[in-house]
Amino acid sequence: MHASTRTHIREDTSMDIGLVGLGKMGGNMRTRLRDAGHTVVGFDRNPEVSDVESLEALVEALPSPKVVWVMVPSGDATRETVAALGELLGEGDLVVDGGNSRWTDDAANAEKLATKGVGFVDCGVSGGVWGLKNGYALMYGGSDEDVAKVQPAFDALKPEGEFGAVHAGQKPGAGHFSKMVHNGIEYAMMQSYAEGWELLETVDLVDNVTEVFRSWREGTVIRSWLLDLLVASLDDDPGLDSIAGYAEDSGEGRWTVEAAIDNAVPVPALTAALFARFVSRQDDSPSMKAVAAMRNQFGGHAVRTGAPKGGDAEGEVGAPLSPESKKAGAGSGNEQAES
Repeated sequence: MHASTRTHIREDTSMDIGLVGLGKMGGNMRTRLRDAGHTVVGFDRNPEVSDVESLEALVEALPSPKVVWVMVPSGDATRETVAALGELLGEGDLVVDGGNSRWTDDAANAEKLATKGVGFVDCGVSGGVWGLKNGYALMYGGSDEDVAKVQPAFDALKPEGEFGAVHAGQKPGAGHFSKMVHNGIEYAMMQSYAEGWELLETVDLVDNVTEVFRSWREGTVIRSWLLDLLVASLDDDPGLDSIAGYAEDSGEGRWTVEAAIDNAVPVPALTAALFARFVSRQDDSPSMKAVAAMRNQFGGHAVRTGAPKGGDAEGEVGAPLSPESKKAGAGSGNEQAES
């Protein structure tokens, strides 16, 4: 068993599970599951972290009914991995999509797998690089029967305590839709802290802005983990001088605004936070330094250490993945996830 960061091993029934994608989140999830007594067979395109040499070998190594958790970048990589598993799995097996997939993909994936008798659960995962120690918040959708097959893994991955995991709905997409809205709210919260920080820094009145933010961590209605992470960033770099005011959006913010438009639900704060990230790509915004710092703290997301050279040049720190790097099967974890 791998070295554990946990204080104890859960008493849940152990299970065998395949895990496709062993990047920043997937690799830590494998460790947390093993620490809880589960048998995990992991596959990644990087042979240095992979337990088996192929997706086929992963499926062959699992007892039936087989459960395979997909943790690769959203979009084509996930769709192609799910489709490949549909050809390898059989009646009674299950696929869990734990990436940040768009919720509209889930119904299509579930329908395709159902023709093979394979079940499908979509699971939004939040926790970033801190999930190994603290646990992952889980929002999952699917039938009670399918959820039951992977429940021991959910119990192992979630934080200790009563909360942190929810069966969001029976319909495919319920989990990812919940996670999408979660990330939209996250955008707005981060933007609020960032704008407050910029205002305090700009007005020549407050002597120690970092200590003001630190004081808010106890006893105030705006205390949160995001506030803790911003204070950690300010401790490392009080003026955030080493970070460029440039913040990416990873998809969920856009999808949240699109869903709000489709359903005539006003979300002005979430929309403004998304647009603020677009503005950050035009100028070196002070508040976006704070947003970029928080994203790096909770998710290990790349930050720019200088002004972008003509936009999202391929290969630049923080630049979006190219279509080629997003495609084709098992990737190195859920690298595009906001959290």
